Amino acid sequence: MAQINPSILSADFARLAEEARAVEGADWLHVDVMDNHFVPNLTLGVPVVESLSRATDTPLDCHLMIEDPDRWAPQYVEAGAGSVTFHAEAAAAPVRLAREIRSKGARAAMALKPATPVEPYEDLLPELDMLLVMTVEPGFGGQAFLDIMLPKIRRTRELINKHGLELWLQVDGGVSESTIERCAEAGADVFVAGSAVYGAEDPAQAVRTLRRQADRTIASAPWACNH
Repeated sequence: MAQINPSILSADFARLAEEARAVEGADWLHVDVMDNHFVPNLTLGVPVVESLSRATDTPLDCHLMIEDPDRWAPQYVEAGAGSVTFHAEAAAAPVRLAREIRSKGARAAMALKPATPVEPYEDLLPELDMLLVMTVEPGFGGQAFLDIMLPKIRRTRELINKHGLELWLQVDGGVSESTIERCAEAGADVFVAGSAVYGAEDPAQAVRTLRRQADRTIASAPWACNH
């Protein structure tokens, strides 16, 4: 059913190990890597991922918002990431990169910015374990959810079901109690939540609430019933 991935972009960077432990009931810990080139923000890199992987039992879901992921993505697997997401807009050879990530033992995922259509990548989907549809422009946390992405989520789910793929569909950006059900109804089953989790009084309870909402919606969603 639904997976909830709290984003440490909204956590206290001075207390990352403690913040990671605060959401240990989560499915994955989402780690936003930004290089101030592909997106206009700078966050963290391989050494922090390495440290985080030792500090928590929650698997790391690394989202690389960086230039030249073909060069850097494999290093994040070696640093301890269980899933590595590269951007379609940045990868020079996405199939080769996905296969290399998988060969090193991690799940391979590809992200699409809001203006990037999914249809040109239909033939590439079997090479992936997850596709991320961005529901805000990547680069900063705390942005408002873009409702205009819901049709794209639906089209992506239709492509996944059309080919009978066991491909996770992740959404990232503005996911909260007020938006998660719309995403789940449209076809998403993996949800990145930043401020909705780390801005809550009890982050672990926020994860449980979001998962309950998403599970309930997926259970009755036409795309899931027909899958």
